[in-house]
Amino acid sequence: MSMRYNEDVISLLEVPVGETVCLLSVDDSLKAKLVQYGLYAGDSLQVLRVAPLGGPVLVGVNGREIALGRAVAEKIFVEAE
Repeated sequence: MSMRYNEDVISLLEVPVGETVCLLSVDDSLKAKLVQYGLYAGDSLQVLRVAPLGGPVLVGVNGREIALGRAVAEKIFVEAE
């Protein structure tokens, strides 16, 4: 179950394919990992594809595509742009 701060903030895992959102925050345990990917608060993310059967979420950010596991995507909090 994902954590919600308010109606506008959702986890990346809940974003429909094709939508673009703004990265707000991440779980503290993921901050270092996302910095390695070049993801920072304020970045625009577009959900490109969600793999079936529990596979990864593919996002576009800063001209690149990054595959994130569902457990990671669930801990990334975003809002609509």
